[in-house]
Amino acid sequence: MSGVPLEAALRAKRDGGRKLLVPYVTGGLREDWTQVLLAMVDAGADAVEVGLPFSDPMMDGPTIQEASRQALERGTTTSSVLAELHNLDVPVPVVVMTYCNLVLRAGTKRFARQLRVAGVTGAIVPDLPLEESGEWEADAAAEGVETVLLAAPVTPAERLALLCARSHGFVYGVNLMGVTGERDSLASSSSVLAQRLKAVTTKPVVMGFGISGPDQAVAAAQHADGVVVASALMRAAMDGATPEQVGERVGAIRSAIDSATRSGTRSGTRSGVDGGAAV
Repeated sequence: MSGVPLEAALRAKRDGGRKLLVPYVTGGLREDWTQVLLAMVDAGADAVEVGLPFSDPMMDGPTIQEASRQALERGTTTSSVLAELHNLDVPVPVVVMTYCNLVLRAGTKRFARQLRVAGVTGAIVPDLPLEESGEWEADAAAEGVETVLLAAPVTPAERLALLCARSHGFVYGVNLMGVTGERDSLASSSSVLAQRLKAVTTKPVVMGFGISGPDQAVAAAQHADGVVVASALMRAAMDGATPEQVGERVGAIRSAIDSATRSGTRSGTRSGVDGGAAV
């Protein structure tokens, strides 16, 4: 399939006044995982993040680790996930989340080409250091694959600006220090980092890690351009939720974000301000 360019698509939706929603699915988690992906799109996803199962997912918490384990036990491989994506017609950008072992084992040029053939237009490789990612970034760009970089709450200002300059597709703001996973509340560092990122880049800023439901998604999106939701959706999928039920969860988050956005716009119009946060 021919993939949808990531940054162009997200910029267009953001500039049209929409907060971005990027749900995650572990490739190969279940036989019907592609139906889960399509249900997410039907429910209002602006892009979909697909995790390539890996035996040592160091950035991921218990839920995504278990999802990767189950996928690998089913015999899932990087090639099998990309082959299934190649056969899908996905009307929004597809971003893969992977680890550098898989990239380097295949070779950066070959891996980037495999993503392009599968219709993938973005890649997140969180354990590839910025200082060592130049070759991958160049080879990926040559295939039309945009490298999304992560920024943490403790990233110093100078490095934050460098990350934003080098990131493509969007800038992935990490809400908290730690691994992915569901949390009872949103970390206070989320809004601070979102505002720092928005101050130094015009690229879409999307926040992730620890967003478990509609209320947290609304809070995380307040100062950012959108959110990634992963563990809560994968927990539902592993607990037996049908693709339609996973889609309903995505739809509930979509509705909450859209409602909050409309409310904020009306409030800003009445008060004579734009509704944005001062940085």
